[in-house]
Order: sequence, then C-alpha cells, then structure tokens
Amino acid sequence: MMAKVFSSALYGVEGYIVEVEVDVSSGLPDLQIVGLPNKAVREAKERVRSALKNCGFEYPVRRVTVNLAPAYRRKEGPHFDLPIALGILLATGQVPGGALEGKVVVGELSLDGIIRPVCGVLPMAATVKKEGFEAFVVPGPNGPEAAAVGEFKIECFDSLVKLVRWLRSPEDNEGLAPRVHRGSRPGLLSRGKRGDLALDYSDIKGQSVAKRALEVAAAGGHNVLLVGPPGSGKTMLAKRIPTILPPLTHHEALEVTVVHSVAGLLPPGQGLMQTRPFRAPHHTVSVAAMTGGGTEPRPGEISLAHRGVLYLDEFPEYRRETLEVLRGPLEDGQVTISRVRETVSYPACFTLVASMNPCPCGWSGDPERACRCSVDDLRRYQRKLSGPLLDRIDIHVEVPRVPYSDLDSPVVSETSAEIRARVVAARKIQADRYADTGFEANAELNRRLLSRFCRPGPSGRALLRAAFSELKLSMRAHDRILKVARTIADLAESPGITEEHVAEAIQYRSLDRRMEW
Repeated sequence: MMAKVFSSALYGVEGYIVEVEVDVSSGLPDLQIVGLPNKAVREAKERVRSALKNCGFEYPVRRVTVNLAPAYRRKEGPHFDLPIALGILLATGQVPGGALEGKVVVGELSLDGIIRPVCGVLPMAATVKKEGFEAFVVPGPNGPEAAAVGEFKIECFDSLVKLVRWLRSPEDNEGLAPRVHRGSRPGLLSRGKRGDLALDYSDIKGQSVAKRALEVAAAGGHNVLLVGPPGSGKTMLAKRIPTILPPLTHHEALEVTVVHSVAGLLPPGQGLMQTRPFRAPHHTVSVAAMTGGGTEPRPGEISLAHRGVLYLDEFPEYRRETLEVLRGPLEDGQVTISRVRETVSYPACFTLVASMNPCPCGWSGDPERACRCSVDDLRRYQRKLSGPLLDRIDIHVEVPRVPYSDLDSPVVSETSAEIRARVVAARKIQADRYADTGFEANAELNRRLLSRFCRPGPSGRALLRAAFSELKLSMRAHDRILKVARTIADLAESPGITEEHVAEAIQYRSLDRRMEW
C-alpha cells in the first residue's frame, strides 16, 4: 500500500512543501529513503523503526520505500522523522486514511516516540499558510514560533502516541487535545530586559561627541567606526548601542526570528524575538562563519545581525579577506552563498559598528603620551583596512582619552531612555516619509530616492561641494554624507537639510581628513 504525507523543508530562509510518499510492498525487509536525502535524513529510518516499535505500533516486516518530492532538491535535517512514521502508519492501516488531509507535519522523533523540536519552523509555517493548508502539526516547543505567522491553526504534540490517538479519534480527545495556537497579534514589540537593565549610556563619563555620533547612527541605521586610544571607552559605547535602538516592528521581528530559527539559535518555546540582535564575533572568525555557508549552508554572523548591530572590536586585527566580504552586504543588504549543488541568499541588513586604535601602540595623536610607532608601522596598520571598505562606513568618529575632570564630574549623563526617545521619533519621521518606497531608514536609500529626499539648500550644497573637492571624496562618500545629514535633520525635526546639518555630517568623516588609505 502507498500513503502520502505533506511536510516542509528549507531553501535558504524560505520554506517549501515536500511530499513524503511511503510505499509498503513485498520484498526483503528494508527501509530506503530517496529524493536527495542527506545523512541526517537517511538516519531517520533507525529512529522511525525504534520509535514505532517502542510506542507499541506494528512495524512492517516488508520493503518500505520513502520518496521525498521534489527529488531535485537536497533534503536536510531530522524533521522528516514524524511524517515518515505517520506515512508508514497510514500505509499499513494503523491510522485511518484521510486523517492527515490538509495538514503539514514536521518533527524529530526520539527512540521512545517523544517528538523533539526542529529548526526553521517559522519560515515553514509561513509557506504552509501561503499554500492554503488547513493546519500545521509541529512539536510542542515549536508552537509559539509557528504561531508568529498570524491567524493560522497550529497543532502541537509532544509524543507520537498522543498524535496517533488524536488522528484516530479527533472527537474523543480528552486529555489528548493538541495545544492549538491561533497566531500572534501584529504590532510593535516591547524590548526585553537585555537592553533596559544591564547597560546604559549614563554609565559613560564624557565622550559627548561619540555619544552624539552613535545617536545619529542609531537614528538612521548608519555604519560607524570609533577610533581612539586604549581605554577611551570605545567598547563601552558600542555595547550600549542596543539600548538606544528603536523597538522591532512586527515585520522586522519576523525577519529576525526566521534567520535565527533557520540557524537553530531560537530557544524552544520562543515566539517572536523582541530585541534587535547584537553580534560581536572574535577577530579570529573565518570567512564562512562571517558570511554563512558550509557543506549545508547556514546563516553567518552578518545574517544573524540582520536588523541589528554587528560589532567588530579591534577592526584591523580581522583577516583582510574576512573584512572584504562585508563590502557587498553593506551595499545590498543581503549575502549570496554559491555552492556546486545550490545557491542561497540570506538577509544581511545590519548596522556595522567597528572600533580600532589609531596605530599599533594605540597612542598616535594623543597629546600626553608619545606614539612609539614608526611611519612604516603606522601606514602598514592603516592599510589593513581597504579604502573601499572604509568608504562604506558613514560615520568615522574619534574617541579621545577621557580627562580626569570628566571622570570626577558629578554631572549625570543622559540616560539611554532619553536618547532612545529621540531615535524613535526620528525613525517615525523616516517611516512616514518612506511609507510608499519599501525603505525604512535613511541609510538604505538608493541614489534615485537620495536626490528626492536628501537635497540640501543652496548654502548646504556649496559647503558639500567645497568638502568634496578639499577631501577628495568619492561619490559613495558624498551620498553617505547626504544620508547622515538627512538623519541629523530628522533628529532636529527639520523638514529640510540646512548648512548646519551638512557641516555636522562632514565632521563625521574624520578618516577622510586625517589619513591616507
């Protein structure tokens, strides 16, 4: 006999429907899985056999063939265990025909029949809903995640026995009813405890210029580079950026949760992620770990930082090839990974925050401590970073050593909540302005929209023209100055870009003024 159960799989961060066809026929006892399964899928036959026997079901002593269609796409992961087991039970008459009609099933089986959570349930649920299926059967811990797609029936079970008894008798299910999630309500999500309690900008003494630059970066989604001597507070400033970022919208939360779900980093029972990611990989990170990839491609650090912050401390200490792969994602907002078997794309719309010392010893330009580096040392250090990469960083800000008078000052600095209120107001202005364009922040604008929304007045254009000639700016740097000026104007709630806004934006190109890259 033959049976068919619908399941789902992942291609990048998108789900697609898989038909699990199970045929039980005469022949030597064996279970064969075809349809380009990887090792984890092929091992399902051992898990399924043990789970069925240990749960008291009859395992056919015949030839069992499982086909995963479409057969041209490689299948990965253990989430086909449950649909294969149910297919066998359907084909042998242990589950009534039609019991799984209109349903899609995913889940990993333990040897005793417990249904374990799997990765990537959120994008799968979105596909199941889009394709018009009646319900999505998932492991219990994956229920809140699947429910994030909205008004859609999610049926959750924690054991194969309970699921089969429910399929046999849906109306007589006292104590066996699935936990049904009907979806979450869209809207703004509150921030978690991480950004509200642990860190705050009021902890930092002095560094008013750097704080202002990071406020501008957060308000417009701009990339920023902090340059200063050791102990000046660069890392403290960077780690507090999440405390001033605006809350995730429902759409952004879905995108962030999808990436972390696919990567297997979403804790069981987690629904939508409520805080923007903050990723800080060590400088020994490999190219594959940064961009994603591997034999079975998975999202890398730049995708895990999607809609959040990627912080690179000691910027020049990263390998040159690791940094150069950032150039494309910084422009395009996504990363494409090509392999012989497949090509997948992952979202990578993140804010890059980097910090570095001005020279190898760290004291170049300091008024009180002498730099021990030679001219060649300084040039060699600076050239670890390519000009094209630095050109893609909107804001370069110097973070000087904090004088003792600031450290001992009784003046209380602004809190993160106060700064964040201005950032949220500026983002609201941008959201209203770009409502019909598909963009959300000033840093994302293309050149066509730049000329439409970011044109300064005559005096501002004259100042920018002079800076363009004096600093020998590239076209990309010119455009990024305009975007930063637009953000500064939004923070001031100014409808137009004035000369003062342009002047402040130019001041944030410190590396163009003091270094030859």
